[in-house]
Amino acid sequence: MKPRFVGEFLHKARIPYTTFQHPRAFTAMQAAAVSHIPGRCWAKTVVCYADAEPILAVLPAHYTIDFEQLATLAGAKAIRLARSSELTALYPDCEEGAMPPFGDLFGQRVFADASLVGEPEMVFCAGTHTDCVRMHYYDFVEIAHPIVGLFSRPRSGAVASV
Repeated sequence: MKPRFVGEFLHKARIPYTTFQHPRAFTAMQAAAVSHIPGRCWAKTVVCYADAEPILAVLPAHYTIDFEQLATLAGAKAIRLARSSELTALYPDCEEGAMPPFGDLFGQRVFADASLVGEPEMVFCAGTHTDCVRMHYYDFVEIAHPIVGLFSRPRSGAVASV
């Protein structure tokens, strides 16, 4: 997925956003750091399987998923991370690990951690490890229709701001 495609999706939905590029980074915490964005505002998209269904979990860069809580929220018996081969098959136009948090683009449910609620902005990958989108959290909710709940916690030793 090229960043232009994400922009077209947001433009068509009349959602305000901006884009920017940063030096190549492969983790959300790295991307937040090189972009000078607080980790609490960098929304990483983690692909999981709720039983056999691929889902998108969206949480702050410095947080980690509580799989038991996510399973309860998703109504699943088990949750697991997607494998690299599954990511390639599910998102052939995205760089691995750089999926935007828009389930409608992929026919998947989106789960947003409640810790993101109320943040003035959120930033996330636009399909590559260098291209990003910045938008208001409530605009994200309007277009992504996430199921919001508590399913993550800060990583031990993680810093919320850069």
